Amino acid sequence: MTAVLDTPPDDTPRARKPSPWAAPPRPVWEEPPHKAGLAGKGIALTLACLAILFPLWIVIVTSLQSKKTIDEAGGLVVIPKGITFIAYQELLSGGQVQRATLVSIGVTVVGTLFSMTVSVLCAYGLSRSGSLAHRGILMTLLATMFFGAGLIPTYLLVQALGLTDTYLALILPSAVSVFNILVLRAFFMNISQELIDSARIDGAGDWRILWKIVLPLSRAVLAVIGLFYAVGYWSAWFNASIYLTDQDMMPLQNVMIQLVQMQQRPVGLQAQINTGQLSPLAIQMAVMVMALLPVAVLSPFVQKHFKKGMLTGAVKG
Repeated sequence: MTAVLDTPPDDTPRARKPSPWAAPPRPVWEEPPHKAGLAGKGIALTLACLAILFPLWIVIVTSLQSKKTIDEAGGLVVIPKGITFIAYQELLSGGQVQRATLVSIGVTVVGTLFSMTVSVLCAYGLSRSGSLAHRGILMTLLATMFFGAGLIPTYLLVQALGLTDTYLALILPSAVSVFNILVLRAFFMNISQELIDSARIDGAGDWRILWKIVLPLSRAVLAVIGLFYAVGYWSAWFNASIYLTDQDMMPLQNVMIQLVQMQQRPVGLQAQINTGQLSPLAIQMAVMVMALLPVAVLSPFVQKHFKKGMLTGAVKG
């Protein structure tokens, strides 16, 4: 007769899955935080958030107020009294502001794609130590980070190429950032060489390796660099101010400067401002919101890639 042995219950506590919101474990040599220190950090972070969000709140609220409310407040509005989208409706109903918005979107999309293509190809070539003129090209790129021709030679070059009063003048002069190329190169160099060698043994060439192996493994750094280029093109105004003379070709940032400084207003907006239907301040704030909105929307989606994309590419290279 087989005896049945009663197994004692397992009293070992099961390991709980750490919460994503929990603080990372502290090293043994660090003292536990004091309540005063935690309170001070919380107060400092709260004040920093308020210092950032309060001006943004004022801009958004003022853009959504009527002329009467803005006049009663004597300028910028802190506490809203109703909401009206008349400033945005007039800005997007056609005319210079709508055209400038489309120009900025087109320049940002085309410029970002062009800059990313050139930067990725250059960085991948420089990450392969046996590539043609690898060291000389790298030294030349590094030299451009410290020495530049200046504004006048650059303008003369753009003029000689026939790029003035063309949209290419908004893209080509600032199409490539050497810093971004170096970050991409450092990231590409950290990809396992054994993985690339095995692909070569299977018959893959450089183009296939770049498309099928390198780029999928570099999504984090590509997202960050793409955001840098997109924000740069969206926020750029200097190239348009010196290379363009046609007002119909101006991007949104230049039109915003004109509206904020009261240098020039579209005819339709000027008529409504003169008749008291629109407040000039509401128009200015609405244009600012339109200029900030794309960056504010895209940044949270790319924020998670910043640590992996930038620090890994910049430190380990």
